[in-house]
Amino acid sequence: MRLVLLTTLTMIAFAANSVLGRMATGPGDTPLIDPASYSAVRLVSGALMLWVLVAVTGNSGRGKAIARSGSWGSAFALFAYAVAFSYAYVALDTGTGALILFACVQATMIGWGLKEGDRPSVLEWLGLLTAFGAFVWLVSPGLAAPDPVAAAAMALSGVAWGAYSLRGRNLADPLKATADNFLRSSAFVAPLAIIVLAAQLPVHASLRGLALATLSGAVTSGLGYALWYRVLRQTGAAQAAIVQLTVPVIAAIGGVLLLDENWTLRLILSSLLILGGVAVAILAKQRRV
Repeated sequence: MRLVLLTTLTMIAFAANSVLGRMATGPGDTPLIDPASYSAVRLVSGALMLWVLVAVTGNSGRGKAIARSGSWGSAFALFAYAVAFSYAYVALDTGTGALILFACVQATMIGWGLKEGDRPSVLEWLGLLTAFGAFVWLVSPGLAAPDPVAAAAMALSGVAWGAYSLRGRNLADPLKATADNFLRSSAFVAPLAIIVLAAQLPVHASLRGLALATLSGAVTSGLGYALWYRVLRQTGAAQAAIVQLTVPVIAAIGGVLLLDENWTLRLILSSLLILGGVAVAILAKQRRV
C-alpha cells in the first residue's frame, strides 16, 4: 500500500506540472506569467528544493562531488524541455499537451532503442504503429486539431525530456545528478532573457504566476522527482513505463476540473489508441526480454 500511495502521489505530481503550466501561461488575454519567466522560476526553485533534499538526506558529500554528478548536456536538455513546455501551454489544453509530451518522450526512447539495435517483435510493432497513427491523427489539421506551433513546441519538449531520461540511465545517485542538472540549467536563464528582450517578447509576472511557477519547480518537479526515484527502486522499468500512462489522463481530468476544459471525441479516441498502443508495446517487450 505504501508503494501504491507513493506511486499515485508521483503520477499526480507529474500531471500537476501540466495543470500548473497551463493555469499560469495559458487561458485568457492576460496570462498570469510569461512562459520565459515561468520556466526560469521553475528551474531555479526546483534546483533549490533538490539541493535542500540532498543536504537533508545526509548524502550531500563534498560540494565538488555533487557538482560532478550532472552534466551540461543533460542540463541543456532539461532547460529545453522546460522552456518548450511553457511556451506550448500558451495555446494547448492540459490533456492534449500532456498526451503530446508523453507520446514524444516514449517515441524518443523507443527510437533510441531501435538505433542501438533493438529489434521489436510483431506485437511491439503493432502497438507502436497504432500509437504513432493515433498521434498523427491527433495533431493533423482539422477543427479539433491543437494549435500546430504549440503542438510542435510540446513535441520538442517531449524529445528533450526523452533525451534527458536516456542520458540519466544507470546513474549511481540520480537525486544528486538531478539537483546538479537543475542548478546547471539555471545558467541558461540569462541567455534566455537576452533572447526574449532582443525579440521584444512580452514579459510580465503576477504574484500568483510566480507562486504557480515556484510550486511547479519546488514541489511537483523537485519533490516529485525525489519520490519517483524512490518508487523506481521497487519497480521494474516496464512497470514504471506502464504506470506513467496514467499521467496524461490525470492531467486531462485536472484540466476539466480546474480549468473548465472539455474532452473532445478526438482527444478521447487518440488517447485510448496512443496509451493502449504504447502499453501493448511495453508489455510485449517485457515478455520478449
